[in-house]
Amino acid sequence: MVTATIRAAKAEDQATIRRIIRAANLNPMSLDWPNFLIAEDAGEVVGIGQVKTHRDGSRELASIAVVPARQGQGIGSAIVNALLDRHGGGVLHLTCERKNEGYYERFGFRRLPHKEWPRYFARLLPLVNAVAWLGRTEIIVMRRG
Repeated sequence: MVTATIRAAKAEDQATIRRIIRAANLNPMSLDWPNFLIAEDAGEVVGIGQVKTHRDGSRELASIAVVPARQGQGIGSAIVNALLDRHGGGVLHLTCERKNEGYYERFGFRRLPHKEWPRYFARLLPLVNAVAWLGRTEIIVMRRG
């Protein structure tokens, strides 16, 4: 059902990337456009995603977002698969709401116990989860590879 084409981001995509991230209520940090892949249909950006590297050397599948009108059409999965094709060698991590754990399991990600979190996530996630708890959700760390 995917009709979008996946391509590497260009400098002119920066504002669109920021807009989609903001609309999806995702972490707006480390939005370095060269890391992004773009899903595009008829000249319109309909989804985005990236792999970013943290200071501790861990790599994270991140910023996966599809515009609301195109959700449920396989675009998110196409972006994840394209990112895995490009960056899937070695270990990749991701953070997500616990309710999305099953979605990422189908790409080979498995939930990590806290004691196995890389330093970047161990430092950041307790604070994030303290805030997320107010919204009755939990952010988990998953790993592939």
